[in-house]
Amino acid sequence: MEIKVLGTGCAKCQKLYDVTKELLEREGIQADVIKVEQLEEIMKHGVMMTPGLIIDGELKSSGKVPREKKLVAWIREAAK
Repeated sequence: MEIKVLGTGCAKCQKLYDVTKELLEREGIQADVIKVEQLEEIMKHGVMMTPGLIIDGELKSSGKVPREKKLVAWIREAAK
């Protein structure tokens, strides 16, 4: 599984990255978590408001830090 956290380094972007890593560890799920900070790369994914979250190439969230329950559901679904 590949998870991309898109953001230029704001507090919400860092929080999403940290929460994602913590949830993966807690759930015992292996994934590559990539932090994308280059504006051009972020815009290629159609994200206009950060943070953005992409799981296995699918944009799941943009402009907010998703609730932990929703984030866990997306991660579990992708891990199947």
